[in-house]
Amino acid sequence: MGDDQVMPDSLSGRLLIAGPSLGDPNFDRTIVYLLDHGDDGALGVVLNRSTDLDVLDTVPQWSTVAHQPPVIFSGGPVEAGVLVGLARVRDPLSCPGWSAIDHDIGTVDLAMDPDAIVAGIEVARLFAGYAGWGAGQLDEEINGGAWFVVDAEPDDVFTDEPEHLWGLVLRRNQARVVAAEGNPSWN
Repeated sequence: MGDDQVMPDSLSGRLLIAGPSLGDPNFDRTIVYLLDHGDDGALGVVLNRSTDLDVLDTVPQWSTVAHQPPVIFSGGPVEAGVLVGLARVRDPLSCPGWSAIDHDIGTVDLAMDPDAIVAGIEVARLFAGYAGWGAGQLDEEINGGAWFVVDAEPDDVFTDEPEHLWGLVLRRNQARVVAAEGNPSWN
């Protein structure tokens, strides 16, 4: 988004493509899914940083709904000891412990007994830590060209190939990104 574009009130449910000008190794070539964005700040998880921690070994009660690869993802540099769960549900109106972000994707309360909600979950992914921004901070970074905001496709959050997500999302939006940013180093 350039300085002449108006930013929507909330970017929740959208993706951030990390740009080369960001300069933070925590976010080099990352795709962040925004869980919340508002006047108080923003919160998201990095979608393309899997770890070697197997869900079955770490939180076995959630292994039956963990998507491929069934590992914990590094959600970001903030509170790496906190687990954040995202889930796509079959029926958003009847899944306890689930809070919508965008349509059928939302956060899941990992403190709940999984047996009480697992029947309503189509697929889930767990993240250790998250990315966080204070009030106005993300908006400033976006306006400064550090991030490019794009719509999420239905399978981005639960991709089977997270290591290819940055390139896939960038290619899908390359014409818009290059036109808006004029930065060929995004190739």
